[in-house]
Amino acid sequence: MGLLRFCWMWLLTAVVLQAADHPNIVLILADDFGYGDATCYNSRGRVATPHIDRLARQGLRFTDAHSPATVCTPTRYGLLTGQMPFRIPRGGTVFSGAGGPSLIASGKPTVASLLKQQGYATWAVGKWHLGLTFRDAAGQAIHDGRPEAIQRIDFTRPVEGGPLEHGFDQFFGTACCPTTDWLYAFIDGDRIPVPPTMPLDKSGLPKHPYANDCRGGFIATDFPMQSVDQVFLERSRQLIEQHLDEQPEQPFFLYHATQAVHLPSFASSRFQGQSGAGPHGDFLLELDDLVGQLTELLQRRGVLDRTLFIFTSDNGPEVDAVVNMRADHDHDGAAPWRGVKRDNWEGGHRVPLLVRWPGVVAAGGVTDQLVSLTDVMATVADIAGVPLPEGSGEDSVSLLPVLRGEAAGPVRPWLVTQAFRGRQTLAIRRGRWKYLAHEGSGGNNYQQGRLQQYSLPERLSGATDQLYDLETDPGETTNLANERREIADELRELLQQVQGSGH
Repeated sequence: MGLLRFCWMWLLTAVVLQAADHPNIVLILADDFGYGDATCYNSRGRVATPHIDRLARQGLRFTDAHSPATVCTPTRYGLLTGQMPFRIPRGGTVFSGAGGPSLIASGKPTVASLLKQQGYATWAVGKWHLGLTFRDAAGQAIHDGRPEAIQRIDFTRPVEGGPLEHGFDQFFGTACCPTTDWLYAFIDGDRIPVPPTMPLDKSGLPKHPYANDCRGGFIATDFPMQSVDQVFLERSRQLIEQHLDEQPEQPFFLYHATQAVHLPSFASSRFQGQSGAGPHGDFLLELDDLVGQLTELLQRRGVLDRTLFIFTSDNGPEVDAVVNMRADHDHDGAAPWRGVKRDNWEGGHRVPLLVRWPGVVAAGGVTDQLVSLTDVMATVADIAGVPLPEGSGEDSVSLLPVLRGEAAGPVRPWLVTQAFRGRQTLAIRRGRWKYLAHEGSGGNNYQQGRLQQYSLPERLSGATDQLYDLETDPGETTNLANERREIADELRELLQQVQGSGH
């Protein structure tokens, strides 16, 4: 009995040590969830987000975190590879329908492939949106975002270029934006078990100011347009439950990319009318509940405190969501920043970032460290105790010293973001100064339509760029490009060096 007891204690100790060195990792990437959409970032928010707020209380809240791009596809590339999307030929692409091929080159290391090599089970659930290759009956590749291309797909053939080829053991999700981009069907692994053969009938779908982003296309019989996030949540729950039943000693990485709160705002029935802030408020409520459901599952299974839990968003909030929520419900998803999704002003790319990791990350912390979502790659490598593979994580900096509270100064000397037009609309931030190497927002048109009411005179005589002092002017209201030309030129040269260096 003594030897048996010794072996059992040794096994328990080994499991605990492995958990400390290799925690489970859950990364929730929300869609179009703005800096001002969570009440832990915006006390004037009109939608309660108790579960997201609880993450902030139990972990570390970043106040100066940025998506690498102001739209979804390039941000997802930067997050998973640690490389800024402007560095690759199609780095400004946003896919729809059967668009592709994959932005991630074959063999390019990703967060998932790195963790898989370290013994992790790796799963992707939800929106992929990094490009896929579908084929027709003759085997010819289809890289076409138009709805008519969907009718050419041979659904007996595997889908190529997806998560299974980029380090994930399992995938369940959609090709692009789940309820927006023409192809309404679930991919399971590398197949679409139930093909989208019927034209989408929108007559029974909600009609409101937040429902206008639902495009016509083709839909599968098992695709519930108003409860996609519940399907994603159930699959993530199943993966976690099964894994903990069968292989509890193996760490896992779950990358859960939500539909919420990308328009159209189709909240599930349980949340409709519950927020007091209209259809989009209900959708925000559903996203918050999803975070709570996953954290509570991990708590019930006894692994929450052995899990590194990350919550963030792919970019700022959508135009219709911001304009209508401001007018109808006095809720500002971009608060307190200027700009929205697609824009290179702060509202387009400054995003919430919350990290919970008991025993490493002190509860209730707040940091103003300048960070990018590209930093996930180097951070994960640091946590796993392995160097980044050669030719990977080119724009990634480890945040582990920040998480541990050991960073003596800034971990990043500067940060680059790209707006909707890709490498033609880059900006660089260093300390208090932010330089935009272009005129205007870099994305949305503020000279007419709904956004004209928010237009500011950022254009200066003779200036084709913008310079802002975020310390004294966080709202980016006063362009100092002419007045402080020496700083603008210095940052322009630094941006050119960063572009030319490749890393």
